[in-house]
Amino acid sequence: MSTNFHIRAIKTDSEIHAIAALAEEIWNQHFTPIIGKSQVDYMVEKFQSYKALKHQIQMEGYEYFEILCDEELAGYTGVRQETESLFLSKLYIHQSFRGKHLATKTMNFLTALCKERGLKKIHLTCNKHNDNTLKVYDHLGFHITDSQVADIGNGFVMDDYILTYEITGR
Repeated sequence: MSTNFHIRAIKTDSEIHAIAALAEEIWNQHFTPIIGKSQVDYMVEKFQSYKALKHQIQMEGYEYFEILCDEELAGYTGVRQETESLFLSKLYIHQSFRGKHLATKTMNFLTALCKERGLKKIHLTCNKHNDNTLKVYDHLGFHITDSQVADIGNGFVMDDYILTYEITGR
């Protein structure tokens, strides 16, 4: 089975809607056992809904990319360029596409983007109890460099590790 992989920048409202729908499905499947349904619902609306994604793109400098596998929407990633680094806000792969090395291929894309822009590192936050994802990031070359607890409102917090990936061969 051949897998045709590519990443494409999100440009249209329909693409943003598709990402928001995928986010809701992924978050409910993956995060409900970790943080519970109430917090998932709150975080999807606050950070992953069409309205939230559109605002992040238009007002906060985020760029979103759809991850396509054989022309099917398999996942998405969202980043924001900072002074010397890239903040990897979101990298989610639908469960039916996991195990196809899409995260590795996406990291190759993001590393090339950093090199093109002269950025020195990629950093992200990951829930401290998201064990499988932490293993994936470790495999990709990220290192835990700090931790934080962030109040996100409505009685919820994000209890995260901060992970960093150093760009080499710039």
